Amino acid sequence: MKEIHLGPILTENRRKVGITQEDLARFLGVSKAAVSKWETGVSLR
Repeated sequence: MKEIHLGPILTENRRKVGITQEDLARFLGVSKAAVSKWETGVSLR
């Protein structure tokens, strides 16, 4: 099965729409740290 690296995709699209990690975190109901970890690939949950 091919790996999908969502971190760079998430970062690119978040920047395209002009929102911060904090904005995205608030919208999703998670912490800013969680969004940061997703984008860097540290955590996938």
